[in-house]
Amino acid sequence: MSKSIVATFQAKGHLIDSGLLSDALEAVQAAGATYRVVRLDIGTHRWDESNLELEVTAPGAKAFERLRADLMSLGLSETDTQDAVLKAVDLDGTAPEGFYSSTNLATEVRLDGEWVPVHYQRMDATLVVDGKNVRCVKLRDLVKGQRLVVGYGGIRVTPHTTRKLQEGKFGFMQGGASSERRLAAQVADVVREWKRVRSEGKKVVLVAGPVVVHVGAAPTLAAILSAGLVDGLLSGNALAVHDIEVALFGTSLGIELATGTAAVHGHMHHMRAINTIRRAGSIENAVAKGILKTGVMHACVQAKVPFCLAGSIRDDGPLPDTQMDLIKAQEGYAKILENVGLVVILSSMLHGIGTGNMIAADVLTVCVDIHPAVVSKLSDRGSAQSQGIVTDVGGFLGALAEQLGVTVPRG
Repeated sequence: MSKSIVATFQAKGHLIDSGLLSDALEAVQAAGATYRVVRLDIGTHRWDESNLELEVTAPGAKAFERLRADLMSLGLSETDTQDAVLKAVDLDGTAPEGFYSSTNLATEVRLDGEWVPVHYQRMDATLVVDGKNVRCVKLRDLVKGQRLVVGYGGIRVTPHTTRKLQEGKFGFMQGGASSERRLAAQVADVVREWKRVRSEGKKVVLVAGPVVVHVGAAPTLAAILSAGLVDGLLSGNALAVHDIEVALFGTSLGIELATGTAAVHGHMHHMRAINTIRRAGSIENAVAKGILKTGVMHACVQAKVPFCLAGSIRDDGPLPDTQMDLIKAQEGYAKILENVGLVVILSSMLHGIGTGNMIAADVLTVCVDIHPAVVSKLSDRGSAQSQGIVTDVGGFLGALAEQLGVTVPRG
């Protein structure tokens, strides 16, 4: 007969408004365990954080391991813990069995009785220890001889919680993805955070899909980039191809943007656009030679905004700037995302989810799409900090430019 295991977990934050408390209690019951609230201090003011101590009793070791993993993924930590257990990597690109897989929550590791913060926090990585330094490292980047954390002992995480009525940082757009709230008010929230993030010396990075071009919003995005308000652009081959197609031929997917009608032999235009850039050698070369004179990619080059185009199996061409090596593309994304404070995803589910997996939970993420399911997808995949705006991306960019004080050239 299995022996019951009793342990106490703790958490601090806006535990009630964020739903973390109820999620934790549901996780206990889902594991077949029971709980006792040892302490719950909810404070006396609406801005006070709550403090929780939760005692759980699991029917056996297997149930406890599941429960501990679930609670820690939410941001709860064991109160009684020892130093983290470390094991050496014995094969490049492979971790020892039982390795700790990181979340996007701020994490600390106990080493020689001291709590050490983890650097480069992101989800789905290992925790490599080098002296008193701990950092997140992807499985593929592990090197034989490195020491990493195994098991859950000696790990402390900080939950990411927000209040529905909280003022200041992260205190906005707490109603979830909705098309009911007035767009201007939602954009005002984004602009306020945009300015705050950059005033703190952190980056604003955009993740954009080709829909931006198809709906005719490329000039608006280009104007925002040209204004020097963006610190990086992440996308795929398609955005750049169709943006360049518009710049060279006035069509997107062969459709005249000015009239909405199909151009004669317009289906060839995107391939001709790719060929033009390939002949120039790169997007930057095409701009320097006067071949590419307008558009999103032209603005990136002119304003010196770093960009990374991640390729996929469906890409035509591709453009010479498109990184078809997936690992190198991920590294390119990660480089641009260093010190990011705000990520705005513009109708790009694939690259949006990929970006969400690379950033910590305290990086505010705004997802804009006309489809509610796309907007909620990112938070469903583990990026709880993602906030959604259900609207046409062209309308959003227009309102964004206006509130940022950016003039969009006509014609």
